[in-house]
Amino acid sequence: MSADKRILDVTHRLIERSKPTREPYLDRVKAASSKGPHRSKLGCTNLAHGFAASSPEDKLDLAGSETPNLAIINAYNDMLSAHQPFEKFPDIIRSAAREAGGTAQVASGVPAMCDGVTQGEPGMELSLFSRDVIAMATAVGLSHDMFDAALYLGVCDKIVPGLTIAALTFGHLPAVFVPAGPMTSGLSNKDKARTRQLYAEGKVGREELLESESKSYHGPGTCTFYGTANSNQMLMEIMGFHIPGASFVNPGTPLRDALTAEATKRAIAITAQGNEFTPAGEMIDERSIVNGVIGLHATGGSTNHTMHLVAMAKAAGIQLTWQDISDLSDTIPLLARVYPNGPSDVNHFAAAGGLGYLIGELLDNGMLHDDVRTVWGDGLSAYRVEAKLGEKGNIHHVAAPTVSADPKVIATLAEPFRKDGGLKVLEGNIGKSVIKVSAVKADNMIVEAPAKIFNDQSELQAAFKAGELTGDFVAVVRFQGPKANGMPELHKLTPPLGVLLDRGQKVALLTDGRMSGASGKVPAAIHMTPEAKDAGNIARLRDGDMIRLDAIEGTLNVLMDADEFAAREAETIDFSGNHFGMGRELFGAFRQLAGTADEGAGVF
Repeated sequence: MSADKRILDVTHRLIERSKPTREPYLDRVKAASSKGPHRSKLGCTNLAHGFAASSPEDKLDLAGSETPNLAIINAYNDMLSAHQPFEKFPDIIRSAAREAGGTAQVASGVPAMCDGVTQGEPGMELSLFSRDVIAMATAVGLSHDMFDAALYLGVCDKIVPGLTIAALTFGHLPAVFVPAGPMTSGLSNKDKARTRQLYAEGKVGREELLESESKSYHGPGTCTFYGTANSNQMLMEIMGFHIPGASFVNPGTPLRDALTAEATKRAIAITAQGNEFTPAGEMIDERSIVNGVIGLHATGGSTNHTMHLVAMAKAAGIQLTWQDISDLSDTIPLLARVYPNGPSDVNHFAAAGGLGYLIGELLDNGMLHDDVRTVWGDGLSAYRVEAKLGEKGNIHHVAAPTVSADPKVIATLAEPFRKDGGLKVLEGNIGKSVIKVSAVKADNMIVEAPAKIFNDQSELQAAFKAGELTGDFVAVVRFQGPKANGMPELHKLTPPLGVLLDRGQKVALLTDGRMSGASGKVPAAIHMTPEAKDAGNIARLRDGDMIRLDAIEGTLNVLMDADEFAAREAETIDFSGNHFGMGRELFGAFRQLAGTADEGAGVF
């Protein structure tokens, strides 16, 4: 079935807008492509350096001109649960590459930081910029030009977007993304959230809170809620960077290892030495990007991707906008209820049919582009499957179910959880922001209340503890944008604001910072641009200003005379104390160069 007209309209608009940048990009990809191994162009001294540490067998292959060589870009560290499994992946990959007639080398390690560890701490101010550092670190590894394709080992928040930016920058190389999978289910997300709120109210202590958190985050793999990390895995599969069925298989299982080996063999098959040469920059086009946005809406994915997808697309010369994302949200219904949009976790989502079922449901109703290229071949229909372990330890695919195993977790197009994707752009006289409303109750979709102004999240937390947050209000937390302090996530605010909402107060959040994939029941207008540091109108707001947030109409305004508001001075604050410590002094150039949130908040 061809795609719905509304989807085609957005896609055609995106294609036309992107022509001035996409066409030169494709010319560069074509010019960089080569039918022979890239290392064959290197001088003998260069090449000898490139395989000096290799085994004698690999040296023979690398010295020749026929054997394809894979770059492994690895985000491994053993502190973070999602990336710890990658420790053993290079050995699996090297073995599978040899079986397929190729070789593989770890070309680069890239940093992988966890917003869960740095939440509310100075290190969080490096988080968003780590995406661009990862892209740059990958470029350093690939710049040796020894490789015919690349395998990207990454999972979490900024890591996959950074790797994608690099993969598309090196778009002449085929690229296969290799996930590690989610941890097994622990304490339910509902119970975890309840304990957090009790702690915020002072009704339980740190010991009880730590016990709850440790039962939630308890082993190797991604966190099981549907935040940016698991949204990343969905995106890589629905955009065709994963092999089919790879996203949500737990680590440390024979199936997970077999999927890694299969991804390696597929990477060998799509090099220029094979018959299915698939350069990443040609494979990913405007339809692939639109499919990614559609997947984001259908699953209720992370708001971080309103920035990451823009930056990822830009790396391929594709000019995605917030308006494109918002228009697609009006078209695509919400089909998944995974925490924070519901009580279930990502393992429940996989058990209910997972991406194979969801992709099939969207394709059957014209809600995806099927006519795309992927690492598996032509057509997204190949992804409406589940990966299974064969008797000999190989991968075979079976058709995904055509009926959801749990309609409370995955719905149908005929009876969706929402008629839209729940992600909207809000515009008005304060600026432009995004809001995720898939977990917001209907009676909280419109909030009209006076502003309470905070220039740091700790100020709001202190006001909550002091009992000062009474009545209805819109919490304005500003000077949290990319240029100010790297745009940290503000999840420490979720429990106190949730407590106030549960008490019957009308509350909302307005910020130029981030709330990510865990945006929940509190209406939150985030990523406000222009940001306060850029003298955006959010810096002109004062305590008591009446603000109206309307997530139905997509508007956000301060209710006052336009001339009076324009005449106000934008407030400024002293950042000198924020730009040192935990490495923040090394990122001064990033803060100066950072783009706006709606342009990807990047430095490129």
